[in-house]
Amino acid sequence: MQQQEASSRPQSSAYLNKLSLEIEKKLQRALASPSQRRNLLQELFADIALEVDDRAKDIILSRDEDAITPAEYGANGRLCFYDVLADYYIRSPDSGKPILDLIVQLWSQSFASHIFSLLFHKWLFEVQLDNAEVQLRYSSALVQGATNVFWMDIQSNTRCFQSLFQYLLDEVTLESTRLKKIPIQAQRDLYLLLSRFIFFYNSDILVIELADQLQKLKVEPVLLHYLSQVKILRGMELRMATSTRLKTCLYSFTSPGGPMYPTRAVRHAAWDALDFLFPGVTHDI
Repeated sequence: MQQQEASSRPQSSAYLNKLSLEIEKKLQRALASPSQRRNLLQELFADIALEVDDRAKDIILSRDEDAITPAEYGANGRLCFYDVLADYYIRSPDSGKPILDLIVQLWSQSFASHIFSLLFHKWLFEVQLDNAEVQLRYSSALVQGATNVFWMDIQSNTRCFQSLFQYLLDEVTLESTRLKKIPIQAQRDLYLLLSRFIFFYNSDILVIELADQLQKLKVEPVLLHYLSQVKILRGMELRMATSTRLKTCLYSFTSPGGPMYPTRAVRHAAWDALDFLFPGVTHDI
């Protein structure tokens, strides 16, 4: 049994190294064949965006100490090849260097920035880069590529690239040490990018923060403004816990007395917001 476990340990790294070599070969073919370049890059992009099949998952989730663990799955338990490879290129930067060099030579081609953003979004923030010009070039390519793939998700109403969005939101913009690794202009571009797509990928975080903010507001005109604007949330797909949290928050403003001590105008505005956001639903919390 111990021999079997020991022999399984190198499987994940060997498998990921093999995948990297295949990616490198396809990029070399694209570089050598201008007439087929776009098709080859599009094929490669589609390949790395695929969800990992069960057979490959068994290998990737092996006992190898470098293997990805179930806790590192992509968003909603969906594990794609780009998720696995992005982690691999942090642990083994040398394996990604030939691929990165080829992508740089193909910068101006369609799908090059898509591929870069999927494979190297973690590498950019977690591997030390000393050249400011290179950082700017890579961060610009990341924003461009991420913009393109997020639009693909919107146009197809899928969330294949949610783990990319979630990493950029949770591990970069909310983590100053990583965010500061890219130039100021790139930081601004990244904030703008995430703000454009946050309603699609993670509207819950906005609603949770809004509910917390509402309960801190004490100035009546400001609170009335918030309660009138909160109606834009109608129809938004939220987790049940988030929806209940918003409903509970609004309900706390409907009764006189503590802990909120709302004025008459605030109570009416809160009821209006509840009735608009949750029509036909009794407000027993």
